[in-house]
Amino acid sequence: RAVAFPSGSGRAAGVSLRPCLSLCSTFDVAVVGAGIVGLAAARELVRRHPSLVFAVLEKEKELAHHQSGHNSGVIHSGIYYKPGSLKAKLCVQGAALCYEYCDQKGIPYKQCGKLIVAVEQDEIPRLKALYERGLQNNVRGLKLIGAKEIRAKEPFCRGLMALDSPYTGIVNYKQVAQSYAEDFQEAGGTILTDFEVTNMEMAKEGSSESEDGLKYPVIVRNSKGEEIYCRHIVTCAGLYSDRLSEISGCSPEPRIVPFRGDYLVLKPEKCYMVKGNIYPVPNPQFPFLGFHFTPRMDGSVWLGPNAVLAFKREGYKLFDFSTGDFLDAVTYSGLWKLVLRNLSYGLSEMYRACFLSAQVKQLQKFIPEVTINDVLRGPSGVRAQALDSDGNLVDDFVFDGGSGDIGSRILHVRNAPSPAATSSLAIAKMIADEVKQRFGL
Repeated sequence: RAVAFPSGSGRAAGVSLRPCLSLCSTFDVAVVGAGIVGLAAARELVRRHPSLVFAVLEKEKELAHHQSGHNSGVIHSGIYYKPGSLKAKLCVQGAALCYEYCDQKGIPYKQCGKLIVAVEQDEIPRLKALYERGLQNNVRGLKLIGAKEIRAKEPFCRGLMALDSPYTGIVNYKQVAQSYAEDFQEAGGTILTDFEVTNMEMAKEGSSESEDGLKYPVIVRNSKGEEIYCRHIVTCAGLYSDRLSEISGCSPEPRIVPFRGDYLVLKPEKCYMVKGNIYPVPNPQFPFLGFHFTPRMDGSVWLGPNAVLAFKREGYKLFDFSTGDFLDAVTYSGLWKLVLRNLSYGLSEMYRACFLSAQVKQLQKFIPEVTINDVLRGPSGVRAQALDSDGNLVDDFVFDGGSGDIGSRILHVRNAPSPAATSSLAIAKMIADEVKQRFGL
């Protein structure tokens, strides 16, 4: 039932990408979005339903090109999240599944651990509360340590007390996502890249495709006018999840507001100063975790990120700008409510984004030896932050359907919040359960 397509030039290791769609093709389920969540979901679906035909549709020419390829690479342990919440449960499960998967596939990772470090006395009660939360979430190996033990683990780090999370790790999530894609293809799935979905509608009975239309009633078209037919659609569209949902008649909320995070990097000759992840004690008044030190699989060390409004949904550079994306954000009342509640924090983040010395000052709270001469400007990522009209960050998963005839045939994953990469295999199981319930597969 699936047409053979010519392979494109873009190849991940073992992944055959198919950027050309020459003829109509039919699938039981099409998954839109080849980020780590979309690929994990597609992999889980094809494993559960081997007799069905699946496709992944991706607008870029390569896989895991946006959030999945621009994150810090941390395998989180599940400390931060409210006990009993879906995020806490999925993170703890997902981290265990991630390590198990990497072991099975021979994907390199490092279980380098993490210290959440209190540098001021007033941070210690919050640190102890975080420890209790981690215990409730069944995070393995957590313990509180003092200044001497901090120095033993991180010789250049200064702090009064720290929460030691030895099972926190690092991995290259783009490599993990590409491995999911290999699994999906080996199970018979098809990946269509360079396929930007712009329209989803029910097939008309009188069309030339009416025979197939009875079995594959949903038409998915791309920006080039090419189309596929399918029975059901699952969207995992990240930064465009709200827009893709609206195409099928969903509510415009929650809206996606993009926040860019800019990293610094330690110069190679200074990377010896950091052994594992070093994080600040999060301030519950602010929505983001703050500046931290993150070792990478390639031996480099990332510092940051900050969090500033991005003027383009996929804008990784300071001056990247999209008129449509900018107007979409600044005309949304929810964003202004968030900004007004966090005005001083937002202004300080913008200041630090412009001045390297301000960022280094944050880092020196933990490693005083770091100087402005030790750092360089590094990569950036853009976070798809779901926001409601009251200015609240949507902190949990949001599933949605369309409206009308097509509604019962679509599942939109509208928000898969951080730590989605860590949790991807656990999230995939939840999506597959939801698909079974909604579509009766």
